[in-house]
Amino acid sequence: MNNSISVKNLTKKYSHFTLDNLSLEVPSGSVIGLVGANGAGKTTLIKLLLGIIKKDKGNIYIIDKEDIGIILDDAFLPELLKIDDINKIMKNIYQNWDETLFYQYLQRFNLTNNLLIKSLSKGMKKKLEIAVSLAHKPKLLILDEPTSGLDPIVRGEVLDIFREFMESDDHSILISSHITSDLESIADYIALLDQGKLIFKESITNIMDNYGIIHCTKEMFEKLKDNAVSYRKNKYDYEILIKNKKEIKKKYKEINIDKASIDEMMYLLVRGEK
Repeated sequence: MNNSISVKNLTKKYSHFTLDNLSLEVPSGSVIGLVGANGAGKTTLIKLLLGIIKKDKGNIYIIDKEDIGIILDDAFLPELLKIDDINKIMKNIYQNWDETLFYQYLQRFNLTNNLLIKSLSKGMKKKLEIAVSLAHKPKLLILDEPTSGLDPIVRGEVLDIFREFMESDDHSILISSHITSDLESIADYIALLDQGKLIFKESITNIMDNYGIIHCTKEMFEKLKDNAVSYRKNKYDYEILIKNKKEIKKKYKEINIDKASIDEMMYLLVRGEK
C-alpha cells in the first residue's frame, strides 16, 4: 500500500520540548486521527510535514504540495478581503484550482461571494477554509482542529464533507482534534502523541473489537494485572485498560467490560501505570 505521508525518526528540538524520533505512516485511502494533550507535539508534527518549520533530523516523505489541502487551527484569511478575492488569489497559487468547484462549495455552504471575510461567523469562516482546501482537488487533507468551536450541526456538515472526500480510494486525511467523538466517527486509525513521542497507534476496528475498560476490586485486579495495558487505582476500585477483552470475557464470564472510548484510553495510556 502506498503512503501519502511517511516519517521516520523525525526529531525537532526546542528549549522546552522535543518531538522525539517519531515514525508514522498515513497509508493512501485512510484517515489517521492524531490525538494527545496540548503540547504533545501534534501541531509541531503538522508544521514539519508542511515545511513551515525545519526538522533537526529524520526523514519525511509527503506527496506533492499541489495535492495537499490544509486547514490549520491558527491559520487566518485576511479579514478585509472579500470571498471573491480569495478565488482570485488561489487560482494564481494552485495549478489545479477549479473556480467552478470553489463556487459550488460556496453555494452549498450558503456563502455569498461578495461578503467581507470579517463579517463571517466562525462556522462560516471554517466552511470557507474547507472550500479553499478542496477547490484544487487535493489527494491529501492535513487538518488541525478543523471542527474546534463549531456547533454540532456545523460539525456534522463538516464531517460529512470529509467523508465525501474519502469516497475516492487514493484520498487520505491526517486530522488532529481534541473532539475525539469526531475521530471515532471518521478515522481508520488513532495515533496518540505524548511529550513528543508516539506511544500508541491502532486501528479503530481493533480498538472497538479488542480494547476495553474493566472496573474491579483489588482481588480481581491481582488476577488481571498481567493483561493490563495500563491501569489506575481509584478511591473504591481499579480501572484497567485491556486489549484482549474476548479472551478475558471467556475466562471471567462475570466481569463487565465497558467500551474503551478514545478519551478514556488517552488518559490511561498517558496518566495510568504500566
